Amino acid sequence: MPINECGGNALTKPYEGLRVVTIEQAVAAPLCSCHFAEGGARVIKIERSGAGDFARKYDTVVKGESSYFVWANHGKESLALDIKNPEDAKLLHQILSGADVFVQNLAPGAISRAGFDTGELRSRHPRLITCDISGYGETGRYRDMKAYDFLVQCESGLVAINGSPEGHGRIGVSICDIGAGMNAVIGIQQALLLRERTGKGSGIKVSLFDTAADWMTVPLLHTTYGGKAPERVGLHHPSIAPYGGYETRDGEILAISVQNEREWARFCNEILENPWLTSDPRFSTGEARVSNRKALDVYINHVFSSSLRQILEDRLKSADIAYGAVNSVETFADHPQLRRRSVTLPDGENAELVAPAIRRSYEPEAASYGRVPGPGEHTQAIRDEFAVPQHDLNRS
Repeated sequence: MPINECGGNALTKPYEGLRVVTIEQAVAAPLCSCHFAEGGARVIKIERSGAGDFARKYDTVVKGESSYFVWANHGKESLALDIKNPEDAKLLHQILSGADVFVQNLAPGAISRAGFDTGELRSRHPRLITCDISGYGETGRYRDMKAYDFLVQCESGLVAINGSPEGHGRIGVSICDIGAGMNAVIGIQQALLLRERTGKGSGIKVSLFDTAADWMTVPLLHTTYGGKAPERVGLHHPSIAPYGGYETRDGEILAISVQNEREWARFCNEILENPWLTSDPRFSTGEARVSNRKALDVYINHVFSSSLRQILEDRLKSADIAYGAVNSVETFADHPQLRRRSVTLPDGENAELVAPAIRRSYEPEAASYGRVPGPGEHTQAIRDEFAVPQHDLNRS
């Protein structure tokens, strides 16, 4: 037996032995359950017979597979079912009888109409943890609204504080889906810990809108108590200056962040080479610099536009001023800090995804992701596994 750092037996993955069953589509719920698959859980993904999860057809850029699907579904088993069919519904109930977690993100009310109300499932299986992911929650007049990520960004005000003064800006990734999926992971983990103490499962409900609303707390507080929402300022910060992106002589953009008076003094002395700016009443405090941002940017742009990026980077690093490059995705793809991890596609080919954001001592850095399942790939094997006599339905 290998020995771990604490002197005991080698650690297993944290979710090994857990069975997670999902009726999921798109991004939020699949991303949630994928984290459990990465952690060693057995994840059985229920897909519609025939078409499967519609995210499979979002694009074909990963050697013919959808980038979204590959990202959020590796390491799972795919079971094709029609849950409105009595025999398929019976099979799903059988699988759930021994499950630890059930995740679903169908339209509000749809799972109950199909005979799998999560409250009733927990009554039938007291140790089961259920997670319902929705767009706007299960009550209120927005309950049945379509809740695609972009629409929730708009409704929550996220796009109102992003972009430039000339126009709103959508955040360029599915941020509300991603955030809701992460909140679902946190909620399920909390429920698993609670079950360890009480022996009982519990229900988790997460919505994309609630997730975005939580992130909007600071702008909302500014609006409610300060009387004014933060303005759209592009790469700048609405309440800190200098903080933003500035173009260099060779056409690159460097972002800088000066957040206290010590940094401001060093920035004036070593970068702008104008130490007297620290005593200029227009720039002598953080609030004054924000109010006079346009005037301040004249000085910064003069220095940056006359200097090469590499020279500025060296000076900023020497002065201990926080900076970063405004990279293109092409540049990011070659970033020296970017870690990648291999994943096997349904046809057996390999592709590379971004490596997990969390590094784990029990997992080698060179590990691979689990395989991406084909639509309904494990259907027959799972049907055979759970085809037990009627009197054994409550065993698994």
